[in-house]
Amino acid sequence: MKRLRVLVVEDEPSTRTELAGQLAEHSSVGDVVCADGGDEAVRLLGSGIFDAAFLDIAMPGLNGMDVARILTRLSDPPAIVFVTAYDNHAVEAFGLGAVDYLLKPFRAERLAEAVARIDHHRSGPASAGEKADDLAVVQVELAGRTIFIRRDDIAFAEAHGDYVRLHSGEDSHLLRQSLTYLEQVWDEAGFVRAHRSYLVNLAAVTELRVTSTAGLVAVTGAGEVPVSRRHSRLLRERLLQAARNKDRSRP
Repeated sequence: MKRLRVLVVEDEPSTRTELAGQLAEHSSVGDVVCADGGDEAVRLLGSGIFDAAFLDIAMPGLNGMDVARILTRLSDPPAIVFVTAYDNHAVEAFGLGAVDYLLKPFRAERLAEAVARIDHHRSGPASAGEKADDLAVVQVELAGRTIFIRRDDIAFAEAHGDYVRLHSGEDSHLLRQSLTYLEQVWDEAGFVRAHRSYLVNLAAVTELRVTSTAGLVAVTGAGEVPVSRRHSRLLRERLLQAARNKDRSRP
């Protein structure tokens, strides 16, 4: 596979230089072209085809979301990775087809993960079965050891900035991943958003309970998960659907 031609769009000079430099160190990256804003990025798009675009969001003139919308209209759009200091745009970003969403300040390992996702994206779309199996087993690093956790053993996931904390029984582990991405790839496996910061495994929920302190919560063997008013209706519907499907599967 040919090496990536990457467009970096960032209005902060030091961040732009750092990001471009780190990308150039990856063996799968070839040319790295920089733009100091959305307007220049649009002009550069006329100079050739890019395999990937790393976009800041908050920029004067055309912001990163504006550029992403333009990219999605191309006949052969590049893979989009947002690099931003704000986590409140993640839902919109993945809605635009972004392959990753990096929070500043990012680590070299996290950037390497984004590049790997771009390579996976370029290799072709996954089949429905492959998508359902995505991250069926996750690996986390703990004190120099690599631990493998089955997705079905996870009761809920909790957002922690650039990480998520996976809760399984009495254990919890940090995974270098975004909650929004897990919501996308684990939806078919029965994981549902219960709160802006929580994703819960329907199979792990034993009851919904109203408490005096947290309001509505989903009770699991790994602890209680807060349920926001915004997500309560969908969660109840999915729990009811899961219960019906379980009844049908019984002999």
